[in-house]
Amino acid sequence: MNFISLEGIERYIFSGQEFTLTSETAERIEKSFVFLKDFSESTIIYGINTGFGPMAQYRIEPSDLQHLQYNLIRSHSSGVGKPLEADYARCVVLARLYSLLQGNSGISPDVIQKLIQFHNKGIVPEIFEHGGVGASGDLVQLSHLALNLIGEGYVYKDGNRLPAGEALQMYGIEPLKLSLRDGLGLINGTSCMTGIAAINLVYARRLFQWAVIASSIINEVVSSFDDSFSEELNAVKRHKGQQKVAALMRQFLNGSRMLRKRDDLYRDANELKRKEFKKKIQEYYSIRCVPQVLGPVFDTIEAAVQVVENEFNSTNDNPVVDMETGNVFHGGNFHGDYISLEMDKLKLVITKLTMLMERQLNFLLNNKLNGKFPPFLNGGTLGLNFGFQGMQFTATSTTAENQTLSNSMYVHSIPNNNDNQDIVSMGTNSALIARTVLDNGFQVMAIHIMAICQAIDLLDAKERDSLSPATRKTFEKIRELTKYRIEDSVPSEEINRVANFLKRVNNADLF
Repeated sequence: MNFISLEGIERYIFSGQEFTLTSETAERIEKSFVFLKDFSESTIIYGINTGFGPMAQYRIEPSDLQHLQYNLIRSHSSGVGKPLEADYARCVVLARLYSLLQGNSGISPDVIQKLIQFHNKGIVPEIFEHGGVGASGDLVQLSHLALNLIGEGYVYKDGNRLPAGEALQMYGIEPLKLSLRDGLGLINGTSCMTGIAAINLVYARRLFQWAVIASSIINEVVSSFDDSFSEELNAVKRHKGQQKVAALMRQFLNGSRMLRKRDDLYRDANELKRKEFKKKIQEYYSIRCVPQVLGPVFDTIEAAVQVVENEFNSTNDNPVVDMETGNVFHGGNFHGDYISLEMDKLKLVITKLTMLMERQLNFLLNNKLNGKFPPFLNGGTLGLNFGFQGMQFTATSTTAENQTLSNSMYVHSIPNNNDNQDIVSMGTNSALIARTVLDNGFQVMAIHIMAICQAIDLLDAKERDSLSPATRKTFEKIRELTKYRIEDSVPSEEINRVANFLKRVNNADLF
């Protein structure tokens, strides 16, 4: 049986890996199609010789069966709004391919071939954001994919929008000729929300890594005590995510001479004589509680990865062909609650991550809090220059937007389809909002990382030499994109450049 992990999805979408169909899978697809074709000749099967949804009580004449499939696709290609970005749209193609590759849908082998050709040729379907309610799957969004496969609508190639028929002709691809239940098989599933969710999780892992990096460096530049992320402290809290974050911080900060040792404080007899300590005994929560805040983020992301991988590799349409029992089962595998819930949870934890970064940024910019750097990390003249004052407004307002967007879609079911779909998942909406929250998170992270680099520039030479090798490496990478700020200049392009870099780079090599 075909199974793909999130790492495999990442290779297909971001590394240009082509898909090759095995002979065993091709044989299973063919057998499933032939079985369903024979089975339906003397049986009433939903979506083959009946209408759809609440119209299923009407039988379709044999002469109209193929016409029915085309009507379904064209009538449901009703999406509006912005088209999905290329990476997301391509992952929708891959998600639908893997669902159908399970061999339980009874679609024709030609459907599989067309999806593979779209992937391997880099043809991006025009799929609009708004449309699906995520209960009979992503009917509207997947109809636009199916529309492209039959040579209608528009696609994108190398960023250029062109008629689908023209693109197919350019690559010598014949438009898909629908047969049996091909139209329903293409659109009656969760592959749009699942494809978006998979890309979201790729980016969520990267954003999480940057949050650990930023949190590690800020502990370093303000010379925090190192016991907040020590193995001993975090081992007694039985959460894998918290322990993982602490371990990553220790790994990243290995070799640093900027951190303070708690044992040194314990051994300093002079400290016991002080009425007031010059340096904080414990840092603010945004500095000291990083494992406890980012731990649940890690655990939630990894739990979501498992759910999305399961959905990606599931038969998520209706009806389902079971060749083992020689039967066809009708049910609701197209329901998107699993993805909807995970994307709601994802946007919650990404919002919390963003809040942590915004609070750390505020700590760096407020000289009364950090007691070390000039106000707003000003590298110029106080009063005349503004440092990061303007950028903080952007980070704060963007964080506030994430807080509002964190409201649940999973519980916002609205009955429709003549009340046939009387409880729905809104899974694609949830996945799309999670994508926006992630994009916002990268923007806030970009400002924070830029501020951290500014703080490093404000350290004296001895302190900079005392930074961990990983910190210095990160600093050098970011300094290729943005500069030390003395005189005021417009930062918008730099922020976007850094945000795009953070999204693009898998930064595991920094640890």
